[in-house]
Amino acid sequence: MSTTTSPIVASPFLQTLVAQYRAQDPYGIYASWSDERFLQPYVLTKEQKRQISLDQPVDPATRERITRFYSAIARLIEQQRGKLTQVVISLHDEGFGWALIFSGRLLLVARPLRDAQRFGFASLEQMAQAGEKDVQNALALIDRFPAVTEV
Repeated sequence: MSTTTSPIVASPFLQTLVAQYRAQDPYGIYASWSDERFLQPYVLTKEQKRQISLDQPVDPATRERITRFYSAIARLIEQQRGKLTQVVISLHDEGFGWALIFSGRLLLVARPLRDAQRFGFASLEQMAQAGEKDVQNALALIDRFPAVTEV
């Protein structure tokens, strides 16, 4: 019997991301899916990334994954500080753009997106670290400039 903890159980960020998928399933179509199955498309090896053509527009499923990733960050910020957050994803078909998270007039997260067709992480642990790092940095900004987050 293994004593290692699943990355999903250990990560509030990954739990929030999975919860978003489950919340968008009003008919229970994906009720039998494991948490890992929801997150599997986010994990790409270097070889898998190389096989994704940059000559094609960003597909709708990849756009949705990017949006949900940053929405999970925003949701955790809201849960931990009680501040309303907004996510803006500006993404051109060529795969370039921005992911922005605002609270009031304060820009909490600004991530350039490049080669978005290949959006993904080497592991669930790496994805959890990236999401949680953005959450922690955003919380520090809110703590430093609380008046700017008031709408």
